[in-house]
Amino acid sequence: VQLQACGGGLVQPGGSLRLSCAASDRTSSLLTVGWFRQVPGKEREFVAAHRWHGASTHYVDSVKGRFTISRDNAKNTVYLQMTSLKPEDTAIYYCAAAMRRIIVSAIQLQHMYDYWGQGTQVTVSS
Repeated sequence: VQLQACGGGLVQPGGSLRLSCAASDRTSSLLTVGWFRQVPGKEREFVAAHRWHGASTHYVDSVKGRFTISRDNAKNTVYLQMTSLKPEDTAIYYCAAAMRRIIVSAIQLQHMYDYWGQGTQVTVSS
């Protein structure tokens, strides 16, 4: 499965962006999809995840209420809608997917995901 992320860019604080992640395979077969982000010199961190079959969503505390993860299986695409963006949201954002439904306690762990996209840069600055 190949994942291709896009939608990043430069946005002012308080603005919005929607990231997309297109999958080469049916997203309905990817029981867990997620977004991570990385700032140069820092570890990649979990941002959000969506689990199919029950449609549960999970977010890191710093983005709760501002970011929304969703998927459109008809388009084989996963989205990350980001609102009220802050300078500290600046990072390279990566989409990831797993064929299995990752348990909640492990959903933030990178090694649980089988497939990764190439990353898209998000810069929040005035």
